[in-house]
Amino acid sequence: MRRAAIAVVGLVGLATYGLVAMPMASAVHDVGVLQLDGNAETSVQSDPAASDDWDRVCHQVTVTDDTDNSIPDQCTDPNPGDTTGATAVSFAQELNRNATIFTGGGSKDPEDISAWAWKDGAGGLPDKDNLLHAFAARYTTGGTDYLYFGSDRFDNSGDAVQGFWFLQDEVGLGSTKLGGGTSFDGVHEEGDLLVLSDFSNGGDVATINIYRWVESGGDTGTHLDFLDGGENVRCSPSLTGDDFCGIVSPAGLTPAPWTFTDKSGNTDFANGELFEAGVNLNALGLAGECFSTLVAETRSSTSPTATLKDFVIGDFDVCAPSMTTEASTAGPVTPGTPVHDTATITVTGAVNPDDPTGDVTFFLCGPIPTGACDTGGTNVGTGTLDGGTDATDGIAVATSPNVNTQASPLDPGRYCFRAEWPGDANYDGTSFTNDTDECFTVKDVSAVTTAQNWLPNDSATVTTQGGTPVSGTVEFTLYPSADCTGTALATFTDGSAPFTTNNTTVVTTDTTISWRVTFTPSDPDAVEGSTSHCETSTLTINNDIGS
Repeated sequence: MRRAAIAVVGLVGLATYGLVAMPMASAVHDVGVLQLDGNAETSVQSDPAASDDWDRVCHQVTVTDDTDNSIPDQCTDPNPGDTTGATAVSFAQELNRNATIFTGGGSKDPEDISAWAWKDGAGGLPDKDNLLHAFAARYTTGGTDYLYFGSDRFDNSGDAVQGFWFLQDEVGLGSTKLGGGTSFDGVHEEGDLLVLSDFSNGGDVATINIYRWVESGGDTGTHLDFLDGGENVRCSPSLTGDDFCGIVSPAGLTPAPWTFTDKSGNTDFANGELFEAGVNLNALGLAGECFSTLVAETRSSTSPTATLKDFVIGDFDVCAPSMTTEASTAGPVTPGTPVHDTATITVTGAVNPDDPTGDVTFFLCGPIPTGACDTGGTNVGTGTLDGGTDATDGIAVATSPNVNTQASPLDPGRYCFRAEWPGDANYDGTSFTNDTDECFTVKDVSAVTTAQNWLPNDSATVTTQGGTPVSGTVEFTLYPSADCTGTALATFTDGSAPFTTNNTTVVTTDTTISWRVTFTPSDPDAVEGSTSHCETSTLTINNDIGS
């Protein structure tokens, strides 16, 4: 896709359309955030004063936010600094005056974007209708949402009727042939905002009309529903209570803080070549609206059905809710101990954002020694987002099914979740994983079984009737029977009291054994030898009788 304008998205994701309470607010030109004074330099303060002007927007977009150096830096002020608190900024440049103009009969504001067509290098566009730059900034202050925007044009030889679309969809230049030109990518969504402006008599008389795109029921049978408008809304210290106003560069030449050359060769803005305006979104019931794309256009008249001419298109603020997730435990847990994941989707930067809706799909990777579940894994099921009792706080939570259950225990090791949300009608999708909050370990388990080892041994005590000291040897014979019969298992001899065996062969199963002992004296003439009775032992071994 070829784009004749280049822009950078804003800073904070915003939310979808919703009516909000409307607190008391200052006039749009008197908020103290962005100067609406007919020039673009912060150093040339407005009355009343404000912290930012368009040179700061240019710097923030083309210098600060241009991390991949893909946008030509057109700012001529060495470093005016970035904006002070803008929640979204855009600075779009049309690098070729003959690029990107509207064509085809369907390129009108009441028509869906699918009917718009554009072309390059066609020529024939009036110089006064040729836009060079478009810019926008959004602020929230004092509980009120303000939207500021503007453009500059190649020539001031005649009034220029301009329009500014703030679109929720990410709209860009398509590649399909359409109406003698090429299509756009993207569509209108309910709540898209259109501001039409007209300045005459050198900019002293200002007319602004504001419309909202509706799927049906718009004014005069179109998709445009008139919200507000009026004449003589030129921004000035004498204007009070204004929810919208606009102003153009005054007579003479006004310094341009970015690269600019008009038809006459001026590198500064002549009268009416710079246009800027602002609207109070709360007063329009659009404080929670999410705008992703800025389209600045020139038109043949202020009529909503006027033929569109030139345009500059740029990103404004991509609506990308953020997701965080957390496993119910980091472990270690034993196999069969349930673990689940919880995903929280949060929309920030708006007054009353609609809650995200739909299902979150959860994946599990593992066992893995390190890292996160960046790709792949096992699909463990879905959880439905629940926004709770407040449907417009922009927060919704989904919980995964349990893993590592008794029915399906996990093998020992380290596991990590990943959550993926495809988005809904209001927001683009998002996903999340990491190697900390999303991971848990399953520890190995042990089991003890017993195997009794019975070591049969015997002892003997030898006494003499007359008290003669005992001297001699004792022989122990072990039999595998209950009556000292059969082939002996072993024979043991001990020559000193106490007389014992030293058997090392163990018995591990039920068995019966018997012993017979014989004493042989050292002096048969002094002591008579003797033989014991047969002694029997019966052993029952049970290694599994429960706890």
